[in-house]
Amino acid sequence: MTRRIVVVSAGLSVPSSTRLLADLLGEATEQAIGARGEEVAVEYVELRPLAHALADNLLTGFAGGELAGALESVRRADGLVVVTPVFSASYSGLFKTFFDVMETGALDGKPVLIAATAGTARHSLVLEHALRPLFAYLHAVVVPTGVFAASEDFGAAGGGTASDELHKRVERAAAELAALVSGPGTPAPAAARRLVEDEFAAPTDFATLLQRASDGPPAY
Repeated sequence: MTRRIVVVSAGLSVPSSTRLLADLLGEATEQAIGARGEEVAVEYVELRPLAHALADNLLTGFAGGELAGALESVRRADGLVVVTPVFSASYSGLFKTFFDVMETGALDGKPVLIAATAGTARHSLVLEHALRPLFAYLHAVVVPTGVFAASEDFGAAGGGTASDELHKRVERAAAELAALVSGPGTPAPAAARRLVEDEFAAPTDFATLLQRASDGPPAY
């Protein structure tokens, strides 16, 4: 069985430190899963070329072309690596929009490795106060170690050479994602959820909908 890993990168410049970190994490995850004796396929989704399609989707409610393919890749992935630059002490609008237009339930029970980049290490808490709550809300399983990279982590002049400390964090987080995706501790599959296409193929009858409404919300 081939494990599918999708790396979502929201960098805006070309090249970008966000994509550099995404590449490091993708390669480390591929090696970590491969070391467990499993086949792995890593796909990279760059959000910058999808910006116009994302805006159209917000207005129309429909995704087409490359955006539809990217959303489907994420939905079918066994695990995700998500990397965003930091804007105004949080994830970028482009990054958030991609997950805003994703179908409800697409990330249920899915292992996710969170990562971010910024010019200074003062933004490192963005992983805990913004990214981790976002993916917890989306019902994903977030790995314990998040990866933050400031400009100095790529060399004094941002030349693209990752520091030893950054490599250690990358390898640790990748190992945790690999364990969730393929090893002991893998979460139980999420309960089956009816998707939009399921409703069109076999719509729920009106009597059943009325019965569910009359039953009221479950007690907690």
